[in-house]
Amino acid sequence: MSTLVSQAQRLPDPAIPNVFPDRPILIGSEIYRTSRYGVTHPLSIQRVTPVMDLARALNLLDDSRFVDSPMATADELARFHAPDYVAAVIAAERDGFVSDAAKERYNIGRSGNPVFPEIFSRPATAAGASLLAGRTLAAVERGTIHSLAGGTHHGRPAMAYGFCYFNDPVLGILAMLDGGLARVLYVDLDAHHGDGVQDAFHDEDRVLTISIHEDDRWPRTGPAEDRAGGMARNFPVPRDLNDSELRFLIEEAILPIGEDFRPDAIVIQSGCDALADDPQSRLSLSNNAIWDAVDSLSSLAPRVLVVGGGGYNPWAVARCWTGIWARLNGVDPRSLAITDEAESILRSLVWNHSRGRNPPEHWFMTIADDPLHGDVRQTVQNLVRSAR
Repeated sequence: MSTLVSQAQRLPDPAIPNVFPDRPILIGSEIYRTSRYGVTHPLSIQRVTPVMDLARALNLLDDSRFVDSPMATADELARFHAPDYVAAVIAAERDGFVSDAAKERYNIGRSGNPVFPEIFSRPATAAGASLLAGRTLAAVERGTIHSLAGGTHHGRPAMAYGFCYFNDPVLGILAMLDGGLARVLYVDLDAHHGDGVQDAFHDEDRVLTISIHEDDRWPRTGPAEDRAGGMARNFPVPRDLNDSELRFLIEEAILPIGEDFRPDAIVIQSGCDALADDPQSRLSLSNNAIWDAVDSLSSLAPRVLVVGGGGYNPWAVARCWTGIWARLNGVDPRSLAITDEAESILRSLVWNHSRGRNPPEHWFMTIADDPLHGDVRQTVQNLVRSAR
C-alpha cells in the first residue's frame, strides 16, 4: 500500500439530503458565477452556474437534490497536498500577489495558473465538493453524485499545473478509500491526459486509472504502453476522434477492463474539451458520445461520482454537462424542449473568442448536437488490442 493511501484520517459524517441515494445529487456553488481566472484566460468563461440554471429551467433539478459545495479546509487539502503549498495558495488570495520565489517553487502566477481574487476559495470549493461526494458514497451501498466543478486532474501535491491548483479527483478517491471502499475505478474522458490522478495512485493497487486523451496533446504524457506500475491504462487517440470510435473504445476496452476490476465505486472525469466545438483540442466528438460514455461507465459500479473537467466553449460545456445530468436522471437530453428560460440562459453566455462572436443558432436552441459518427480507424482498433 502506498504512503499516500495509508495516511487515513477520521472523516466527518456526510451531509447529503435524505433523498440520496434514491436519486442523483448535484453539487455546485454560486462562487463560480462571478469568479474568473482573467479575461484572456481560457477559463474566463462561465461553466458551472449555467448548468445549474439550465437544469432548473428544464425541470431537471429541485432544491431537494442540489447541494451547495463546502469549501475544503487547509487540513483536508493536506490529505494530498503539501501544507506549505496550501499555505502559499491561501497567502496568494489574501495578498493578491506571489513573490518570485513562490512562482518558481509552486508554479503560481505563471504557466496558465494566474493569481486571481478567488485563487484559494474557488479550487478549495471544488475540492470540498469531491471530498463530500467521496465520503458520502463510501457510507452508502449505492448512489450517484454529479460534482460540476470537479475534475481538476492535473493538480500536483506541491504545485499548480494545467489550470489546476488542487486535485479534487485524488481527494475524492482518497475519501472513498479512507471510508472503507476496496477498489475505485477512475475513467478520464478529457482531451488531456489525467496525469495528476495517475501519478498520485501509481503504486496503489486499489485504484485503477484509465485515460482517453488526444495523442501528442499537452501535457504529452500517457502513451499506450504506460501502465504506471500496472494500475493504469492509457488510450492516446488520434485527431478527429469521432462518436463511433469513442463508443468502440468504451465497449471493446474500457468496459471489459472495468468489469474485470470489479470496482466498488467509479469516478468519471467528464471533461468536454474533446467536443468538436471546443478550441483546446482537435478531436471531433458530439455531446451524444460523452453522454453515452458516462451512461455506459456508470453501470460498472454501484457508487458513481461524475466530475467536470476541461471545456472551453461555454455553450458546449453548458449543453454537454446539462445533458449528463439529464442522463443520470434517466432523461434523454435529445428529447428536451428548450424553454424560453433555458434559451435566455444560453443567449446570455459570453465567450471572448472568435467562435463566440457569431455563434450558430443551434447553440441556443438545442441541448443535443448532431451525432458525429464515422469509421473506426486502425489506430483506434490497435489501442484496443494493446490494452488486452
